[in-house]
Amino acid sequence: MVKPSNFLEETVGDKIELLLKDGRKLKGKLAGYDDHMNLVLEETEEKKDDSRRRIGTIVLRGNNVVRINKQ
Repeated sequence: MVKPSNFLEETVGDKIELLLKDGRKLKGKLAGYDDHMNLVLEETEEKKDDSRRRIGTIVLRGNNVVRINKQ
């Protein structure tokens, strides 16, 4: 099993996909994180149902994340 902090450390600068509690999916480049797993994503794209939109750079609270996949 991979520790979340080790996974995030190895993934900084890489593309990731997130599943959020409300069902949205976000894709972007992981720019940084903190001890609470709050994430900074760059070049972010949001997908919900059939719609997509570019939202740029965001800071996301870690407690909203259900799953993280490396692209």
